[in-house]
Amino acid sequence: MKRILTILKQSLSGEERDYTEGNIQKAIILLAIPMVLEMIMEGLFAIVDAYWVSKISVNALATVGLTESVITMVYALAIGLSAAATATVARRVGEKRPDLASRAALQATILAVVVAVLIGVPGFIYSDNILGLMGAEPDLIAECSGYTKIMFGTNIVIMLIFLFNAIFRGAGNATYAMYALWISNGINIVLDPLLIFGWGPFPAMGIEGAAIATVIGRGVGVAFQLVLLLRGVGIVKLVINRIGFHWETMKKILDVAAGGAFQYIIMSASWVFLMRIIAEFGAEAMAGYVTAIRIIIFTFMPLWGLSNAAATLVGQNLGAKKPDRAEKSAWQTAHFSTGVLLTIALVLVTFAPIFLPYFNPEPAVIEAGVLTLRIFCVSYVIYAYGLVFSQAFNGAGDTKTPTVINFICFWLIEIPLGYLLAIRLNWGLAGVCWSVAFAEALMSVVFIWLFRKGTWKTVEI
Repeated sequence: MKRILTILKQSLSGEERDYTEGNIQKAIILLAIPMVLEMIMEGLFAIVDAYWVSKISVNALATVGLTESVITMVYALAIGLSAAATATVARRVGEKRPDLASRAALQATILAVVVAVLIGVPGFIYSDNILGLMGAEPDLIAECSGYTKIMFGTNIVIMLIFLFNAIFRGAGNATYAMYALWISNGINIVLDPLLIFGWGPFPAMGIEGAAIATVIGRGVGVAFQLVLLLRGVGIVKLVINRIGFHWETMKKILDVAAGGAFQYIIMSASWVFLMRIIAEFGAEAMAGYVTAIRIIIFTFMPLWGLSNAAATLVGQNLGAKKPDRAEKSAWQTAHFSTGVLLTIALVLVTFAPIFLPYFNPEPAVIEAGVLTLRIFCVSYVIYAYGLVFSQAFNGAGDTKTPTVINFICFWLIEIPLGYLLAIRLNWGLAGVCWSVAFAEALMSVVFIWLFRKGTWKTVEI
């Protein structure tokens, strides 16, 4: 117990460490603990947010699903930039060049601000049209479009909180990323019921209150991150008087970010198409599916934390010219992650009918949620390897390989198969869920094969 507490204290202290030396398992644990805790809080926010929104109406929960299925395009760009930031910063840190790591962080920040503005303005103006294209009924649009306007109009806080945490993780300062997300989502969780239902001195704003709570929480988190980065707490520092385009650095970031962005755009677009198919089966099916996805997001957070640790270790060790250590780090992380995911699958399959009614007591919504969870769990036997190795490719700066794999598995297989099973063969929601399970299992097999080939070790950024 004393040893466990010592490691926990070390991992949460924020001390700078060299992850290119020493015991690999210890390096994974020290990086993974704050990353897992960071992701757990993100998942907890998703669960709590879905819980409170579900108390408004089925339309409100469906709106969140429709909005998120589109705004995940924003997440996709943010995560794409974040993948580039993590890979570039980690590589420079591994090379022992913190000045170049700081330059890369600043250039990635400039890109994020530009992209957020380009997305936010049209998204705010045409929010009603976006919901309509997604299959929302007129009454749903009239009741809930304000949520969509707010989320698009303030997407810059989403972009920056993703990016800054990626910078911290690439530098090995995962503790700061954890603190930022805990502060952000802690505020969001507290504000959600206050602003939605008008508790205490607050006005009741319904679903728009959920959006405002998110913006305030994320905004405070971004402010916290900026303070750390501007003060230079840790390896990376943002220097205001150096703001401007450094074209050589920008080109390298764009090269990696392009693959990362398209990688996640492909994933997000597949989510949009699948939600459009599910919309054919009514608001109850969408609400059940969205609730199940929120639960899956929460239970997946430890895996995302572990895969992010793998990305950092791969990037830093490649920078230190230690490709074998980078490979061992990824394999050990994947083995451990598989054990975690199989435990999660057992819990979801067994207890889904028990905890789903807490989100929405309507039988049709519960039935859709249970169905979604149980089918998705089929692919969990192998999915952890796909997730970890995907992040390992990204950490190496090879974002193009995951992009190609995602395109094949999600666009050429998952979407057509989902349409065939759900619409043509009348499987309904189950058809969409089986298409997802099959595509993710296939993706994992392909990632294992390509990772073993080792071409990612030769990538230069």
